Amino acid sequence: MNQINKKLIRRIVTFNLIMFILAGLAVACARREEPEPEPDPTPGFHIETPEPEPEPEPDPTQEPEQEPEQEPEPPQYKEPVNPLTGLPVEEDISRNRPLAIVVNNIRASLPQLGVSQADIIYEVLVEGGITRMLAIFQDISEVGVIGSLRSARLYYVDIAQSYDAIFIFAGGSNQAYSALSSRDITRLDGVNGRLVHIFYRDAQRRSSMGFVHSLVTSGSLISQWLPTYDFRMELPESYERELRFAEDGTPSDGEAAADVTVRFSSGKTTSFKLDESGSLYNVTQFNSPYIDGNDRSQITVTNVLVLKTSVSRIQGDDAGRLQVSTTGSGTGYYINGGQYIEIEWSRLNESSQYIYTLKNGDPLTLGQGKTYICIIPNENTVDFS
Repeated sequence: MNQINKKLIRRIVTFNLIMFILAGLAVACARREEPEPEPDPTPGFHIETPEPEPEPEPDPTQEPEQEPEQEPEPPQYKEPVNPLTGLPVEEDISRNRPLAIVVNNIRASLPQLGVSQADIIYEVLVEGGITRMLAIFQDISEVGVIGSLRSARLYYVDIAQSYDAIFIFAGGSNQAYSALSSRDITRLDGVNGRLVHIFYRDAQRRSSMGFVHSLVTSGSLISQWLPTYDFRMELPESYERELRFAEDGTPSDGEAAADVTVRFSSGKTTSFKLDESGSLYNVTQFNSPYIDGNDRSQITVTNVLVLKTSVSRIQGDDAGRLQVSTTGSGTGYYINGGQYIEIEWSRLNESSQYIYTLKNGDPLTLGQGKTYICIIPNENTVDFS
């Protein structure tokens, strides 16, 4: 091989070697390049995510900000309550039918027995300017002797029926017996009744007060015998009580009523005086404390209601018996905690409950506790001080 060919071969080898080295460097550089970003799914629109700002350092000289404390809600009493007083009881007695008992209130029959444990006491006129009580008990089991029992009038029948109560009395007027015969009223009559196991004559009262003021009953006798009679013992499922209660029933916009005197007739008044606690009224009548003869305690109540209505003599009644309107509507007063306000009452018919409202039409709310209800003629006065 000549000298020229050798030089040509060396140049070709050198050129190929250089090209090989350059190709290797290109591949290495391509591997080190970053991959291209993914294309924006929304062409022409791009949102940049801002860098989060650093939280400021707490100032050691400044007290940490505290969340305002929320006042705890007052506990709601969910245990059973007496539907006639709104007060807690150990067992649910709300569906039991109450008992309505006519109690004598003539001076010769005093002291009455068992009335201090009544949930509601009604006082209403009878003939001669005197009054009688209708004592309403939701639970009779712990009540002692009750009496003396006296005869019914039509309006006592009406009131008892408004509670769907079991009505207990001793005799009655013709109007009362006529209503009892024509209406579905459960009753026990100590004078003309067939079921008389719960009644008896108290020997001491008979000797000191006379036969007519000696008829009594008791909580234990009623509890023993009532379940043995063929009586409905519970309220209908559809029956809903209309009474409303609050822990404090004092009227917010009332007028002073620390002393209250209710006039039933020219010869009969009943007075209510607020006690030192400011929550209970002590009841007096005949210028003396109204006493329960069982324990000599004075009658005390939380609420006093005065209902004004039409009262007139029954035409042709030789005994001067009265007609007292218990249906329709009327005015009255609500007294609680040393204050009184004017109210309105209404009752649709003989089987309806009494509805009590404020002057603006809102329902009346009573204070939790016992209630005394005075039903007086429209023209009679009530004194407040």
